Amino acid sequence: MNINEYQQLLEEKTHTDDSFPYNTYLCTIPLDFSCVPTHWHDEVELIVIKKGQGLVQVDLIEYEVYAGDVIVVLPGKLHSIEEKPHHKMEYENILFRPEFLLSHTADLCETAFLNPLLHGNLMTDCYIHTSLSYYEDISAIIRSIDHVCSARPTGYQIAVKGYLYQLFFVILSNRNKKAPQIAEQKNLEKIKLVVKYIEDHYREPISVSDMAALCYYSESHFMKFFKQQMKDSFVHYLNNYRLTMAARLLTTSTSSILEVANMVGFDNLSYFNRLFKRRYGVTPKQMR
Repeated sequence: MNINEYQQLLEEKTHTDDSFPYNTYLCTIPLDFSCVPTHWHDEVELIVIKKGQGLVQVDLIEYEVYAGDVIVVLPGKLHSIEEKPHHKMEYENILFRPEFLLSHTADLCETAFLNPLLHGNLMTDCYIHTSLSYYEDISAIIRSIDHVCSARPTGYQIAVKGYLYQLFFVILSNRNKKAPQIAEQKNLEKIKLVVKYIEDHYREPISVSDMAALCYYSESHFMKFFKQQMKDSFVHYLNNYRLTMAARLLTTSTSSILEVANMVGFDNLSYFNRLFKRRYGVTPKQMR
């Protein structure tokens, strides 16, 4: 089970089918996850902070977020959610597929605005906070979405789509017109390759040489590159990803601790136990 698979399990509890590709659910850091490791997907994601405070990264830029803040994650953007030491954070995840808003015709709204935005060709704010002049507009739209989704009157799906169009109008009309830095984007694409590979293969042996080859780098250059971009060593990041998955399995499955260790890519139980205790302050057995 990787991060996206776990999120899909949460979504299935309350969400609609493919005919209405819009999902929303509540999460708490660190109760649901100690963190949500860096990942990306093709959906649009709104992270709405309900209570507390925490840390959210988008394309490796970290934001300290508080109740009321909104993070807008466009398709393909790297993002992660972490616990701020000694704090909890409750947040609402809103996810929807881009095609939910697209007409797939020669439509001005799609060709001039939505497609460029969703493909990352228009620079906009991703961190919506109280200091922004349009914060109240965004906040009011999200409250309206939450209200109509809770009440679910006949045709509420139309209202949801309409509110999302309003939300992107506000974001686009207040957009940051700073040009993207191409070199930085190339680095992000390399990191996305590595992150996706870990999501798909973390149960299997993964070496530095594997990742270096994936990026067409030497091993030494890859290790330096990864540390510069992620502010973490590759081995430490990989182990933490596996430990995050292990923590979820320990609390949601009946598999033995040895089975869990093997399922997340550790073939040495004592090494797994030692890393787990170092990260979480408790043994796998105590967490269960």
